[in-house]
Amino acid sequence: MNLLFIIISASVVIAAGAVTIFVTPFDTTIPLPAPNKTLNNNDTNSGILIVAQNLEVPWSIDIAKDGRIFFTERVGRIRIIDPQGKLIDEPAASIRVEQTGEGGLLGLALHPNFTENHLLYVYHTYANKSKLYNKVLMLTEKENKIIESKVIIDSIPGAQFHNGGSIKFGPDGKLYISTGDATIPELAQNVKSLAGKILRLNPDGTIPNDNPFLGSPVYSYGHRNIQGIAWHSQTKQLYATEHGPSGNDEINVIKAASNYGWPTEECKGSGKFEASEFCYNPGIAPTGVTIPTNDKLGYQNDLIFTTLKGSHLRHIDLESKTQSNILVGYGRLRDVIEASDGSLYVLVNNKDESGIAQENDDKILRILKIS
Repeated sequence: MNLLFIIISASVVIAAGAVTIFVTPFDTTIPLPAPNKTLNNNDTNSGILIVAQNLEVPWSIDIAKDGRIFFTERVGRIRIIDPQGKLIDEPAASIRVEQTGEGGLLGLALHPNFTENHLLYVYHTYANKSKLYNKVLMLTEKENKIIESKVIIDSIPGAQFHNGGSIKFGPDGKLYISTGDATIPELAQNVKSLAGKILRLNPDGTIPNDNPFLGSPVYSYGHRNIQGIAWHSQTKQLYATEHGPSGNDEINVIKAASNYGWPTEECKGSGKFEASEFCYNPGIAPTGVTIPTNDKLGYQNDLIFTTLKGSHLRHIDLESKTQSNILVGYGRLRDVIEASDGSLYVLVNNKDESGIAQENDDKILRILKIS
């Protein structure tokens, strides 16, 4: 399969390819593939479009059935792109958040019945008496504005780093929420703490009766800092991307009640802990993830994820376990989602705490074809 590579600076990409490696499962070091062609960044026939630009650290994206695109900016704004592809100037909402380090307005998820009930959910960091926490809000939208809000879970431990923040609805209709260890690693092993977990809630914030720990929102634990979650449409398996401390970034298959080892163990697993499905060392900082259901781009039922440190959009064939790059040259990439027509939307995130902004950053890209 031919791959799409968009190159802004050939020298930057070649250098990145020379130093970025991945390890999978634990002892095989393979260089990332070199770009196979250079395409004109502004050529719409190349298969990629810039949908929006000059954004402020876009973090999470979701697409409504009516064609509107919703996304968060970490400074506290919820933004909308209309069905004609125009970014609406006025934010749907500006939420007071604590934007410090990796904190701020993070995950966003539309309710599965959004076009009927207009409910959406966001995850954000806030301060209370000099301490940082995270919460999830259920919001009501009307005519591109947020008109109501309700807290559905609160007091998730927060910190300057390791806030987690990815939220998505699963095929079971439940809301899944990833939390970080809030830089206190031992909290990840404490099932009574909300830190270092994947949480599972009913859409109204109540705890499902079939959660693995009675009366608790905790679904899985032993996580350091999960940044993306997605389900395989056929197997219903839940996959999560997770940042390691310095390397040992993980992609895990998430199972109810399972312990993923942090901080005791990374990647390998044992009788007590789950092994990662893929482990990257040195780290590439994997973030948003999607598993396409459409074969428009040739990636149906494969895993596609963005990376910050790796600065590429990555593809994994889940059957063969082979990996490749789809997109490089735009810098740090935060999130990816499949649209109903099979195209991919990608958030560029160079204005965050570690990026170097390029011209007109930050951006939203749309990949229309692989050439």
